[in-house]
Order: sequence, then C-alpha cells, then structure tokens
Amino acid sequence: MGKAQPALAGQRRTYRNSNVTVSVELTLFSISHGSKYENVGSGVSGTGSGGTPVEPSHHEVLDHHHDCIKSGCQRVIINVSGQRYETQLRTLNRFPETLLGDPLKRRQFWDSRRNEFFIDRHRPSFQAVLYYYQSGGRLRRPIEVPEDIFLEELEFYNLGEQTIRDYKEKEGFIMEQQKALPKSVWQRKIWLLCEEPDSSIAAKVFAIISIICILISIINFCLETMPGFERNSCINVTSTNGTGYNMVPNYVEPFFIVETICVAWFTLEFILRFASCPNKLLFCKNIMNIFDVLAILPFFITLITVTVAGQCDSTNKGGSFIFIRVLRVFRVFKLSKHSQGLRILGLTIKTSMRELGMFFFFLIVAMVIFSAAAYYAEQGEKDTQLTSIPGAFWWAIVTMTTVGYGDVTPVGVWGKLVGAFCVIAGVLTIALPVPVVVANFNNFYRHESGRGYISA
Repeated sequence: MGKAQPALAGQRRTYRNSNVTVSVELTLFSISHGSKYENVGSGVSGTGSGGTPVEPSHHEVLDHHHDCIKSGCQRVIINVSGQRYETQLRTLNRFPETLLGDPLKRRQFWDSRRNEFFIDRHRPSFQAVLYYYQSGGRLRRPIEVPEDIFLEELEFYNLGEQTIRDYKEKEGFIMEQQKALPKSVWQRKIWLLCEEPDSSIAAKVFAIISIICILISIINFCLETMPGFERNSCINVTSTNGTGYNMVPNYVEPFFIVETICVAWFTLEFILRFASCPNKLLFCKNIMNIFDVLAILPFFITLITVTVAGQCDSTNKGGSFIFIRVLRVFRVFKLSKHSQGLRILGLTIKTSMRELGMFFFFLIVAMVIFSAAAYYAEQGEKDTQLTSIPGAFWWAIVTMTTVGYGDVTPVGVWGKLVGAFCVIAGVLTIALPVPVVVANFNNFYRHESGRGYISA
C-alpha cells in the first residue's frame, strides 16, 4: 500500500449527501499502520433529514503520540444494522461493565476491514442506548419502540440489572420484591404454605380457603345489619341465686357462629405467618399485617368485654362497641393479597400521593374562600341556609365536587353567582390531577401481565 499523505492543518472540506451538507475542518493526522480499533478516528459524519447519518468519504487513523490516546477522545464508529453512529471512546468507557464499555466484550464486534464496530441489532433502540452513554446514565425509551423489544436490547447491551430495574419502575412495571425465606426447614415450609400459593398444591388450597373465609366474613358482616335479619345477640338466663335474670351472649346465634369460624381461621393464619416469618420486625411494620390484626382484634375485644365485664348489648347497637365493630371492615383489605386489581389500585394511589395531596390542598383553600364569599353574599337574605362560614363548608365541598345534593343552597342573586364560580373552580381543581392519576393507573394496568415482574 502506498503511504497516505496527511491532510493539511486547518483544511476545510465539505461532504454532500442528498439534501444535507456537512462541513468539517480536518486536523493534522498521520497514518499509523497496525493501529488497534481503540485508536481509530474517523472523519466527521453528519446527520441528514430524519436522523439519517451522513457517511464520511474516508477515515483517518490517529497517531499513538496524539493527545487523544491518553484522554480517550478517539472517535469510533458503531454500525447498527447498516446505520452508522459516531461517538468518542471515552463516552463508552464511562460504563466499563456494559457491552460497549468493556474493551474485551466489544472486541467481538470489531470489523477491521471497515474500521468500525458492526452490531446486528434493533436500530431504533440503539439511539436510546447511545444516549445512555452520552448522558451518563439517563435511559429514555423511544416512543416507536415496543417495550418487550427495548427490554431485550437493554439486556443484550448489558446495561446492568439496576439500570433495567430503575427503567421498569419509571415505566410503571409492577415490581415484585425478592422475599427472604426462613432458614429453618419447617419455618420455610409454613411460610411458603401461607405466602406463596404457587409453591405447592397445599399452598393453593390454603389460599382458596382464606379467600372463601374473607368473602363469607364480609357477607356476614353486611347481612347482620339488615332489618330482616335483626336478632338479639344476648339472652336472659336465671341468676345463680334464682332471684333474677342476667344478660349473657347468645353463643348459638348463627351470625356469631359464622363470625367465630372465620375469625378462628384468620387467627390461625396470622399465628402461622408470624411464627414462620424470617424477620419479625419487618412483619410487624407491614401495612397488610396491621390490617390482619385489625380484622381479628374487634372479635376478641368484644368477646372478652362481654364475657368478663358482663356488658351484653341485646340490640347489638351499643355505643361502646360501635367503633370496635366498624374495625371489622378492614377485612376487605385482606383481599388485596389475592387480588391483582386491588394491588394495582394501591400502587396507583401510592404513586399519585403527591398529586392527590395537591388536590386536597387546593380543595381546602377553595372551600374556605367560597364558603366565606357565599356567607357574606347571603348576608341580609331571608330564609338563607348559609348562616356561618363553617356551616357553609359542606355546601362548598358538595358544589365543588359537582355532587349538588341541594340540601343547602344560596337564595340570593349574589349567592348564586358565587355558587356558579364555585362550580367552575371545582371542575378545574378536579381536572388538574386526574390525568396524572389516570396515567399512573394505565401504566400499572398495562404491565399487569407477567412481563411486568422482575426479581429484586
């Protein structure tokens, strides 16, 4: 081969490709035979319309004595299925654990004849991969690239499990945390039986029984409040000295029997899970376990109080037990352990807490403003129902949420005008956070399939 002549320093050359012109200023380079691909520099390539790269007319090899060798600023060409990208070597070296950042890993794609790396992979996805190197770790999926293809490309380029996990969390994938297992054999078997329905047939049967008990308990909780099923939970028995009667619980009452069976199962399940859990502290902090305690605690509090103190309420509507009975509604949350839909709803609310907090703040501020405005607008009106600002809070909330019960309404012209502005402000206040919440829900719902799960 003939010895190449170096280009003149400061010489300006123009390359033309279709409807784009790229002008470059060449620096003095000398040819070095036998240079490795790390030392390869290329002519500047531009970008045409639509992001199509403009290929240079020739390549020039950097000399070993050039400063770019030490600083790692040599330019390299990466050919992805026919589309050529150009970047600096130090850009790739920012992530040495990745496919293109490790010299040994990327060497397998080196084409010495063309002085470039050739990778036969998905071209649109590589734009995001290259931007990941250029931006120092920011990953953005192109809109036109399907998610499953993009995930395959991320795994091919070895961007790392943490990077892929962060991307999935940002995209709304339902993340499944890797659960620690107990070290003891018998604890591990009990833990899998109670927590992992897919681990065995016995675990699946255990989960089905739990769901049935939850449903029966909720139905029983609702039916016992219907007038047609009203009954006395206490009966009269003759006192021990035969002088009078005492009110004692009716232990053979059907609703009480059903409640006792369900609570017994919930208690057994909770004890097994607590005894076999690998970390007792984390178990007690888990919100779902707190709901489990609240689901079974009212039964024992009522039973102990009635049995020991003898405070039996024959109408089942005693004021001292109302709050305790209301706690039984927390059994509904036990279904979230077995329902993917409730999990998605919980994740949506958790992700949208900031937007929901802003919504409630705006709602409270607007409520105070329009309640005060309506009160003063109704001053002097006959038969007005807005007699105070705190009394107008209910009207403002109902009006802003566009419910409009009509139980409290302004009667004057100015009061109705304030009501009209209150409705408009309410519609705008509600409309602001709704798109964010809906987008979060769509992200979680879209990844409901098994493709959205990864292990921590």
